[in-house]
Amino acid sequence: MIKLFAADLDGTLLNALHQVDRTIARAVNTVVDSGAHMVIATGRTMLSNNEHGFDGLPVEMCSANGSIVVGREGVLKTFPVQPRLLEELLPAFPDICFDCITLEGTFATGTPEMRAEGFGADPWWRRIALRGMRQVQQESIFFETPLAELLERTVLKVNCRVADPARGEELKAFLAERPELVVNAPFSPVMFEMTDPAVNKGVAIAWLARYYGYTEDEVAVYGDGGNDIAMLERFKHAYATSNGSDDAKRAAGNVIGSCRFHAVPRHMMATVRRQGRVASYIRIE
Repeated sequence: MIKLFAADLDGTLLNALHQVDRTIARAVNTVVDSGAHMVIATGRTMLSNNEHGFDGLPVEMCSANGSIVVGREGVLKTFPVQPRLLEELLPAFPDICFDCITLEGTFATGTPEMRAEGFGADPWWRRIALRGMRQVQQESIFFETPLAELLERTVLKVNCRVADPARGEELKAFLAERPELVVNAPFSPVMFEMTDPAVNKGVAIAWLARYYGYTEDEVAVYGDGGNDIAMLERFKHAYATSNGSDDAKRAAGNVIGSCRFHAVPRHMMATVRRQGRVASYIRIE
C-alpha cells in the first residue's frame, strides 16, 4: 500500500503551462482523503501550501532539492550547505549571480541585471513560459548580498544560471573538484542547483517517510529531470513521465504518460482507487 506520494513539479505534476489546475487539485485531495500523504518534491523553494498555485491544498514539501522538509506541523528538517562552500565559490566567480536560499528568503550575490542575464541560456520557449514566475520571484529577492552577511545566515541551497557556456564549464569543473562540499543536481543543463552532498530529494522523502512511520516500500515517487534521479533510483515505486529525460526514465524503470495529459495525477488517483478496492476485498474476506 502506498502511503506517501511524492512528485516533482515542472514536467511532472504540473500541467504544460507549469500550473496547478482542477485535475491536479482533485488528485491531491483524492490522495489525502484516502489517508495518504501528498508531498511536493521540488527544486523550488516552497515553505507553504499557499505557494506556486496550490492555494491551501493539503500538500507537504521536500523543497529546494530536499534541503527543506515541511510537514503538516511546519518546517521539520533542514540540510544546510557548509559555509566553506560559500567562502570558496563566491570569490571564485564574482561575475555570476548566485541565489542563496534560506528560510528567511533568497539572498542574491549580484544585481537584478546580472541575474536576468543568466536566463539567456534558457531556450526561448522556456523563457516565455517562466517569465511571469521569474518576475514574481525577483520581487522577493534581496540583491547584492555580501559574503560576510551570507556566512551569518543558514544557507540551504545555492542556485545560478550561466549564459556563457565556457564559464559554465569552469563552474562545473570547480564543483566537481569539491564532492565533499557540494552536489549539483539541476533540473536542466543550463542551471546549477547546489546543495550539501548529504541531501537530495530521495534523502528528504525517506526522512519524511520515517517521520510518519512508513517504510520506503510504502512510498511512490514521480519525476522527469536531473534533480529527480537520486529520488527515482532510491524507491521501488518510481515513475518518470514520458516527456522526461532519458536519465530520469532509466532511473525510474517505469515510464508513464506526459505531464501535458496529466499522467501523474491520473496515475496517483488510479493507485488510490486500486488500493481502495484491495482494502475493501480484504475487509470482506
